[in-house]
Amino acid sequence: MFPSQADMMRLAPEIVLCAMGILIMVAEPFAGKAGRKVLDVLAALGAAGALAAIWLPAHNTGTAFSNLLRVDQFSVFVHAIVGVVALFVILAAPSYLDREQLPHGEFFALILFATAGMGVMASAQELITAFVGLEVSSISSYILASYRRDVPRSNEAAMKYFLLGSFATAFFLYGIALIYGSSGTTILPGIDAAAAQTTLLSLGLALVFVGLAFKVAAAPFQLWTPDVYEGSPSPVTALLSSAPKAAAFALFLRILITVEHANNLWFWAIWISAAITMFVGNLTAAVQSNVKRMLAYSSVAHAGYILVAFAARSVIGTAAVLFYLAAYALMKVGAFVTLSWLGGAGEEFLALDDYAGLASARPVSAACFSFFLLSLLGLPVTAGFLGKFYIFDAAVHAHLIWLAVLLGLNSIIGAYYYLRVIIAMYMREPKRTFSPERIPFGVAVVLSLAAAGTLYLGLFPSRVMAYAIWAAQNLR
Repeated sequence: MFPSQADMMRLAPEIVLCAMGILIMVAEPFAGKAGRKVLDVLAALGAAGALAAIWLPAHNTGTAFSNLLRVDQFSVFVHAIVGVVALFVILAAPSYLDREQLPHGEFFALILFATAGMGVMASAQELITAFVGLEVSSISSYILASYRRDVPRSNEAAMKYFLLGSFATAFFLYGIALIYGSSGTTILPGIDAAAAQTTLLSLGLALVFVGLAFKVAAAPFQLWTPDVYEGSPSPVTALLSSAPKAAAFALFLRILITVEHANNLWFWAIWISAAITMFVGNLTAAVQSNVKRMLAYSSVAHAGYILVAFAARSVIGTAAVLFYLAAYALMKVGAFVTLSWLGGAGEEFLALDDYAGLASARPVSAACFSFFLLSLLGLPVTAGFLGKFYIFDAAVHAHLIWLAVLLGLNSIIGAYYYLRVIIAMYMREPKRTFSPERIPFGVAVVLSLAAAGTLYLGLFPSRVMAYAIWAAQNLR
């Protein structure tokens, strides 16, 4: 049976991404070194075209491919997040790839394929389809993590990511098998009605929880995060820290809300994981002397914040998750792209002492980095502040007072290590000589757009939050 026109329209972003990825792979052998700019342009057009193609599923919502996919405003919202992240990484990466003497075509093709997998995860309402999307995203990410093939630290990161990711995949897949064994279906809306053995279903959902908790770097499954983020090329870290996490959280939410048994079973697991994740991420980040590793542990803490909104199990909680994912993507991409530029050749300058006195030598770079760090901290007028406020509000309305208190406490802990970097940049004497280099055009565009988006969400959040509430209601 051939797919209908409606099915193809609902899968339009993934079709564009995969088609452009294949085109780049075919064109790369003919492009040579002189044709790198052509590959850069093709990749940017692919990501931008996929973003534009979101208009088609947004105006043609419904199920596709025999109920394997469900395209609704929720999936459209997540598609927009991962699409923007992919476009930003593609725009910022060429200067890094040139500096490190890495091939362009393969890098951009892998990003496009990974983004297509994330899009499938956001729309999947059938577990095998979700697994396929997860693996397309994961396998591309494993390769991207080791893209600096001659750097042992990068190879180590990819090996750890692959091995631990394989374990998580095994948990997820075995959980799907148990769910199918208890209900006879893997389509989410039918699992509760068809389930015959509640114990088997509970065990299957528990294993699925473990697999997804690994993907979002929730404690106690976060051990891979700092080594992988530190060893991966910084543009890849910008991608890994935001887009796959958004897609995994989207799948997490769809299962939580669609399968009633998961809603009841996962509550305390989410509550405990949220509390542990916040403390593990923040307390460990506070003792790091490597800025990239500090931001990696910071990502773990932010996963804990998002899980607080999960525990609320309400429309406002779901909307808070979506808003925070959008804000978090802008902040993290901005921070890691800045770090990618400041790290220098071979990412040599990543220690906290390397950033002492940066403001006097490179005031624009220091200002950009400080702005993203302050937003991650949760300073008012930034997206990070309102993101945390909406999560706090959802927790209070759901009577999760202790989680709300822990969220506030962890925000205070987080302020310490973010401000430590800013103090080093503005209030300490430099310990190295900064070369007067100009920011590459692509990096400047990404930093400008990310900063503008972060400020917009902090000052004018109503439209995005209204859409997030609509998407949350649509999901339910």
